[in-house]
Amino acid sequence: MRRLAAVLAAAALTGGVLAGCSGEDNWTKKCATASGVVECAPENRPAVKPIQGELLDGKAYDISQDRGKVIVVNFWGSWCSPCRAEADDLENTFQATKAKDVTFLGVNSRDDKDSAREFERGRVTYPSLYDFEGRVGIQFDVTAVSTPSTLIIDRQGRIAIALRGATTETQLKPLVEKIAAEGQR
Repeated sequence: MRRLAAVLAAAALTGGVLAGCSGEDNWTKKCATASGVVECAPENRPAVKPIQGELLDGKAYDISQDRGKVIVVNFWGSWCSPCRAEADDLENTFQATKAKDVTFLGVNSRDDKDSAREFERGRVTYPSLYDFEGRVGIQFDVTAVSTPSTLIIDRQGRIAIALRGATTETQLKPLVEKIAAEGQR
């Protein structure tokens, strides 16, 4: 009976989430989309809502502490094969761009903390929020977030680019550099 209740609750949530995807306020409709990449002109970029949570290391995180930086947010899970495949590319891009005032943040979902920590060990050096229930992704906008996916947030705290699916250094690095170069002299 509990399993049936859980299935029905999940179906109701999914229906509500998908219904939200078709709304006229969907910011991705105002942006260019090609091959799983949604890129928004500055005037069409939605502001990121306040995001707070606990990092895998137990420390608190608030996205406002990184305001003024380009923030690359990657949604992942240790159970996700494409996430495993993209981890080195994400870390390489992080290392190559951090001197340009770029930071990375992982968002781990549907994992137990031990599996998530083990996944990160030796793979990435940037922090990850622990978000078992996927609430952080909903804060960004469910139309842009899946696992894996990556968002590039500009220095004004707006979503500039959404990559739906796994990424590579060849794809990600030029996009991060492009957003990092905006407004710099």
